[in-house]
Amino acid sequence: MFSILKKFKDGLKKTAAGALGGLAGLFSKKIEASDIALIEETLFAADFGYETAQDVVSAIKDAYKKDKDLRGKEAAQIGAKVLQDILKGSESALAKSSAGLPTVICLVGVNGSGKTTTAAKLAKILTQDGSKVLLGACDTFRAAANEQIKIWSERLGVELVSSAHGADSAAVAWDAWQAAKARNADYLILDTAGRLHNKENLMAELAKIKRVLQKNDVAAPHNSIIVVDGSLGSNSIEQAKAFHKAFGLTGMIITKLDGSSKGGALAGIYRQLKLPILYVGLGEKPEDLQRFDSAAYAAGVFGLE
Repeated sequence: MFSILKKFKDGLKKTAAGALGGLAGLFSKKIEASDIALIEETLFAADFGYETAQDVVSAIKDAYKKDKDLRGKEAAQIGAKVLQDILKGSESALAKSSAGLPTVICLVGVNGSGKTTTAAKLAKILTQDGSKVLLGACDTFRAAANEQIKIWSERLGVELVSSAHGADSAAVAWDAWQAAKARNADYLILDTAGRLHNKENLMAELAKIKRVLQKNDVAAPHNSIIVVDGSLGSNSIEQAKAFHKAFGLTGMIITKLDGSSKGGALAGIYRQLKLPILYVGLGEKPEDLQRFDSAAYAAGVFGLE
């Protein structure tokens, strides 16, 4: 638990700075009424949202009323406990195929969210666990996408199924599934094209990928995961809602939390959609994609050891 907590604390330095960075002196003194107001303001600034900010502040206020000698570290512990309670049930593992067929993981999201690098990092995690993984390059719209995922696949030693730029992405998904089955792969990870969540024609292409997969396995994709850029803040909530409606999400991965002061949106997305959080990105290295741990996240946000 200590190493996980350290990874989250190090990765969430900017989020912690955004949430409580202006309150560094708070941890060494008694809480004042003005400090509670500052906590509320900084939680809003970190995109935790009205409900979460109010829950945290209300709990600290109640503790302050009972004990006027309440210290900053105690207030931070209270805040972390409230945040962890809000995220109860958010941790989840990848679903697996029960039919002896490849487990399909389909990554969706807008451009720039980090889908391709997340696909590669996830492939490394699964191969390190002893699984055979195959990557499918279904982003046939972005000119550099095939090259990017090819570089990753060669670097990681993971097989890749791809096609030419502009090819039918659903056809690539079909070929990738057939290859995964023929090669006895445990997992097939599909990297799809980034698309604006408010473009119906682009979202329809995702639905086509799902239909094609289900011709091979009615349960596929077993994991429909949105990859969300954690630095976007509250905008990511609308993205998740749109993709959930169009594609039927089973979970989410939040990236770039190490570079964001607005990592509080993670709580807002879960609060509204109750989508499990499988992994979070806490850095650029493959090992920086970490299984989500709500206790470590809450402690990291409030700068606790």
